[in-house]
Amino acid sequence: MQFELNREYIDELKTLIESESKEAILEKLESLHPTDIAELMDELTMDEAKYLYLLLDPEKASDVMVEIPENERRKFLRILPPELIAHQFIEYMDSDDAADVVRDLEDDMKEAVLQEMKDKEQAGDIADLLEYDEDTAGGLMAKELIKVNENWTVQTSLKAISKQAEDIDEIYYVYVVDDDDFLKGILSLKRLILNPTNSKIKNLIEEEIHYVKTDATHEEVALAMERFDLVAIPVVDHIGRLKGRITIDDVVDVIREEAEKDYQMVSGITGDVESGDRVWSQTRARLPWLLIGLLGGIMGARVLGANETALAQIQGIAFFIPLIAAMAGNVGVQSSSIVVQTIASGARDFDTFGKKLLKELAVGMITALVFSSLIFGYNFFFGESLKLTWAVSISLFMVIVFASLFGTTIPLVLNKLKIDPALATGPFITTMNDILGLMLYMMVAKMFFNII
Repeated sequence: MQFELNREYIDELKTLIESESKEAILEKLESLHPTDIAELMDELTMDEAKYLYLLLDPEKASDVMVEIPENERRKFLRILPPELIAHQFIEYMDSDDAADVVRDLEDDMKEAVLQEMKDKEQAGDIADLLEYDEDTAGGLMAKELIKVNENWTVQTSLKAISKQAEDIDEIYYVYVVDDDDFLKGILSLKRLILNPTNSKIKNLIEEEIHYVKTDATHEEVALAMERFDLVAIPVVDHIGRLKGRITIDDVVDVIREEAEKDYQMVSGITGDVESGDRVWSQTRARLPWLLIGLLGGIMGARVLGANETALAQIQGIAFFIPLIAAMAGNVGVQSSSIVVQTIASGARDFDTFGKKLLKELAVGMITALVFSSLIFGYNFFFGESLKLTWAVSISLFMVIVFASLFGTTIPLVLNKLKIDPALATGPFITTMNDILGLMLYMMVAKMFFNII
């Protein structure tokens, strides 16, 4: 049965915490998933959350810590001493999760926590992972994996695997290395079990193996795992030595975070913002693009101000300004969104500008022809000026074609410059197309009515 958090449950738990009823609290938490407990802690005060958390057994506490949102986790960790962080949950975590938690600590606290750890080998693994950028495969991988030497027999390998499996929850693949730890291939457990115990591992391995290097981006890892239908992928350094593995659950987290970030960019929000952030943090994340929108509005007003004579002389010209601006912005966002989506999926046909621009030009011209014809028909039957009818129709045609090309080009250029192309799908495209659309509209209208 799925847990449903409600006010009655929270109030009851708060009462139990206030009365320090430890057994009753643990009984209420016993059947809850770590995710549910993390969500529950978010509804409590910091002191209440700390009291509840310290009642959990170390293994469950480590699982809950991983599920707490990063911003809240940073606040929570500040109130815990380093020896408690080390012994209560870090030592019970996989190396990748432990590195994520330690990375949230201040530098002096990181060092203190690692020194407090009893398992120095695990502390060393965490320290190694902290050396990698968190947005790379090295920062995403875990050190725990199953590996055997290519010169071993099946019998020797099975003994080694039984020892290594103690530290691993799920065994996806057995990785085969040489004496220098260079990755040579993979081996399925089924193949290992079905072969004679004296068989050499080097004769059983599958040499075709997919891997990523430690400096590969999160996106490259996700694309590789999706393309080859992998549940785990090995990570090697630049000369091919096995360094760790990345599992599908970590990649799902990355995909979700990237989707959230791109959605925020499309909405004109910079940085990683969550609903629980402070008012100033949320405001600061929204201001940059809103300021760009304000500047765009001022520039649009300047364009109209520079064409004040045309607006005064041409009856009905102002009536179509919202239409031109809206179509320019909407078409630009559609084009840029399609390009960004295709780039994110790793499609190879975006390696050249020409093919995509020609394709988008064709789509833009068909779209422009349809809508300019519709607006021509409307004005022809309901409008009072044939010149204005032609001016609006031709302007709309030009605006749609231009917006399509502009919306296609900008994300491609940003991608070539190694800048997140999702930046192009938000207020930037809308604002620029609004301004350029108004300029084209005014220019065409003045030509039809011979206004200088």
